[in-house]
Amino acid sequence: MANSASGMAVNDECKLKFLELKAKRNHRFIVFKIDERIQQVRVERVGSPEETYDDFTACLPADECRYAVFDFDFITDENCQKSKIFFIAWSPDTSKVRSKMLYASSKDRFKRELDGIQVELQATDPSEMSLDIVKGRAL
Repeated sequence: MANSASGMAVNDECKLKFLELKAKRNHRFIVFKIDERIQQVRVERVGSPEETYDDFTACLPADECRYAVFDFDFITDENCQKSKIFFIAWSPDTSKVRSKMLYASSKDRFKRELDGIQVELQATDPSEMSLDIVKGRAL
């Protein structure tokens, strides 16, 4: 099913892996990449439950855009164990303008395919998605 605004399709694996992350919790994160050759969003990397936020951020290229979801576990002020699923639109300043435009125009349509996202972050450099910012948005 293509997006009329950008012509971007979503590979079924994207939805399947997201459902596994959401329902079964057998992934910590998923990094998605737009394959411009075939005009499709596809899974680039899946992180195991043991991987950390640092492992996740290390997967994001310094000069290319990506979409990602991260299952963030935290403890509330009331000492309750909770989890929130973050959608992160990674668009570094150093990436190509065409790529930034493509990711921006396809984002909402792609995000709608992933039912269950609780928090959205947009980041152009690592400081905009530091662990402190993620914790702050989760609480």
